[in-house]
Amino acid sequence: MRVVLQRVNHASVQVNGKAIGVIAKGLLLLVGIEDADTIEDLEWMAKKVAGMRIFSDDEGKMNLSVQDISGEVLVVSQFTLHASTKKGNRPSFIKAGKPDFAASMISDFQNILSVKYQLPIQTGEFGADMKVTLENDGPVTIVIDSKNKE
Repeated sequence: MRVVLQRVNHASVQVNGKAIGVIAKGLLLLVGIEDADTIEDLEWMAKKVAGMRIFSDDEGKMNLSVQDISGEVLVVSQFTLHASTKKGNRPSFIKAGKPDFAASMISDFQNILSVKYQLPIQTGEFGADMKVTLENDGPVTIVIDSKNKE
């Protein structure tokens, strides 16, 4: 499981010109699932995302989590995070999770963030052609991979 986490002042996702997910201050999560992912990957990632201290405290230091600031989360599925660019110039997406599996895992991930960590969640539409708009705050962008816990 890979997540590109962006600290945002606001973000939205549109499908067919209609906003389907809109947040104010919080996190935009671009989420890629692979077939090897398990519930343990989801749990680990949700804990990591909910507790990531990347928001500024009163002294301007990145010391607060999205929970601490009562922020919101926008989750957007993005299979292209598992692109392989090893050969040639056309990426291969063979490692990306199969659609039914990935959709289920994304849904489970959203539920963990919402129920276990009490985070307000907005979402994109799995498999749709989405237009994502954001104002990255900082900018702060972090890539997290459950298979490569650095």
